[in-house]
Amino acid sequence: MPPRPRTLAAAVTVALALGAQAVPAAAADGSATDTATEVSRGVEIPAFYTPPPTLPDADGALVRSEPLRLALSLPSLDGPLPGRATRLMYKSTDANGEPVAVTGAYIEPAAKWRGDGPRPLVAVAPGTMGQGDQCAASMALEHPLLLNGETVSVGYEDLSIYRLLLRGVAVVVTDYVGLGTTDRLHTYVNRVDGAHAVLDAVRAARSLDSASVTPDSRVGLFGYSQGGGATAAAAELQPSYAPDVELAGTYAGAPPADLTEVTAAIDGGDLAGALGWSLNGFLQTEPALRPIADRYINTAGEEALKDLSTMCVGDALFGYGGDSSTDWTETGQSISDVIRAEPTLQAFLAEQRIGSLKPDSPVRVATGVSDDLVPHEQSRRLAVDWCRKGAKVTYDAVLLPGVGSGLLNHFAPLLADQGKAISWLTDRLSGKPAGSNCWSMPVQP
Repeated sequence: MPPRPRTLAAAVTVALALGAQAVPAAAADGSATDTATEVSRGVEIPAFYTPPPTLPDADGALVRSEPLRLALSLPSLDGPLPGRATRLMYKSTDANGEPVAVTGAYIEPAAKWRGDGPRPLVAVAPGTMGQGDQCAASMALEHPLLLNGETVSVGYEDLSIYRLLLRGVAVVVTDYVGLGTTDRLHTYVNRVDGAHAVLDAVRAARSLDSASVTPDSRVGLFGYSQGGGATAAAAELQPSYAPDVELAGTYAGAPPADLTEVTAAIDGGDLAGALGWSLNGFLQTEPALRPIADRYINTAGEEALKDLSTMCVGDALFGYGGDSSTDWTETGQSISDVIRAEPTLQAFLAEQRIGSLKPDSPVRVATGVSDDLVPHEQSRRLAVDWCRKGAKVTYDAVLLPGVGSGLLNHFAPLLADQGKAISWLTDRLSGKPAGSNCWSMPVQP
């Protein structure tokens, strides 16, 4: 299928902003080298990403680490700019209470921290990267544009990571459960898996000998889109799951808080492929949903789910942008119609809803008023839910006009609000108290 012009233009724009670096393809016979254990769409996945048979007991415990080369880096007298990176694998606990290995990266900034207190740490939860192991954010730090003729992935989160590093903030980024690690499928937008992966990344970074962060370092969370959902869930679950990870503040941009509404919004849009990632992830977490999938999903749908399971976001935009899930079902119903017909699916998605718990630390929710990919109204409702529970919430509606593309309506607020989001979080890391504008929600768009 030829690339859609709007999607291609957006991808090229981001690629030019970040700088392109092609990656070598695997051998023609599909065999991996002695440093790789898996090949995903022509990309060799290093052996580092294969978890060992047993994991440590403690959540956040390091399994292994190694130096990580940053593709966008400059030499300086004080070391590479913007910092020195370490690839991580650490232990977490998944939504079923089982141990799981998660990968990511820690970056020690070259810049000095000029705020109050010791150097702070921010856990960055990436936005949608895809479901193939080659899409992991830690790999995107090495290859900002992964392009080999079989897969396309853009490391757009590198921008927020570098902006934090230039302020002297240490950064740890998670790859999430199953993204990068070769033992399971990525559980895309799973509330508990995402939250645990973010919080345990903080624990893992603290345990690195090479890290300058201390137990007294303030900690913040930063995420947009899928990342906004993960940081929002982490802020909610932190008091019970990680009381040792005290949070100075959490930025949750365009959080997919209500997956029932998000499912309906993305169906037939630019990022329709994310519907497949969601279904794949749900089936990975809850095998009891498989009989429902078998009852409804037709051959074309099964092939699409399999195809998407190894795709990055660029592949899905080109291959499935604009597709409708009605083509994936035996009955011609959309996935939203199936959800309405199946109480078991409704109950599962209700468990994924973010906003039922109160964060104990300050949160900032930002959402573009024209965002129709991760609908504005359901993101706004998260802020309202938290306000009603007495949380300290800063809500910002990003006032940008709609441009007729769901992808651009969703992506533009990320760029327009990013500087303000980083400044807000940096203030929290400097010890400045957070306000709350919950009082203004009745008149907020």
